[in-house]
Amino acid sequence: MASPPVLRGFDPTLLLVLNLVGTFVFGLSGGMTGVRARLDLFGAVVLAVVVGLAGGIIRDLLIGTPPATFRDWRYLAVAGGAGLVTTLAHPTIDRLERPIQALDAAGLALFCVTGAATALAHRLGVAEAVILGAITGIGGGMVRDILVREIPTVLRGGLYAIPALVGAGIVVAAYHAGARTVTFPMIGAAVCFFMRMAGLRYGIGLPAAADVAVTTRLRVRRGHPVDDDAGHTQRQEPPDVSAGRAVDRDLAE
Repeated sequence: MASPPVLRGFDPTLLLVLNLVGTFVFGLSGGMTGVRARLDLFGAVVLAVVVGLAGGIIRDLLIGTPPATFRDWRYLAVAGGAGLVTTLAHPTIDRLERPIQALDAAGLALFCVTGAATALAHRLGVAEAVILGAITGIGGGMVRDILVREIPTVLRGGLYAIPALVGAGIVVAAYHAGARTVTFPMIGAAVCFFMRMAGLRYGIGLPAAADVAVTTRLRVRRGHPVDDDAGHTQRQEPPDVSAGRAVDRDLAE
């Protein structure tokens, strides 16, 4: 696979090797999800392939080109091999959680940069290139979580999508500023990697949407608007005084 213009200076063979390593690491995370979800061997391999390849496939389809991973058998072989390795050695891999997380962060950093570079090579705009760069890194994980009926991890907290957006943004900004060397792609990948690792190490993430409201529920007061449980404003009517007086008369009699 030829190196995109924005990555001029990278040896194409080195870039291919890095992409295959990233695909394998992502495949390991997909295979582990399959093992934990109690899928059979085929299901675990499918999840490994999905995580390893789906991000690049989604990117290429949105660009309008045949997916590169379908034109090079090595990507499918590496992703499928990661699924088989996971099923055969998942107890050992499970104990290597921290190293696997570091490799996963490295794969995210590499894919967001190469994804943005591919989008720029096809003359897409700034926003489109940044978004497609992030999708290349996080797309596989999102499809994986949907297949096992979970809310995608990137939507539930932690720094995952944001580092990918930042890394891709650095590449795109440098490209449009006229910097076409390999320096800024390397900076973008490094920033993405360290942001992701800092999020894992210190538990950094965005607050939950339910915790960032700037308004509060109105107090219940006679004759004033109040909020019901569904969030609709209603008018609180005063109690029926005449009914209470009728009850008092009946008790007195």
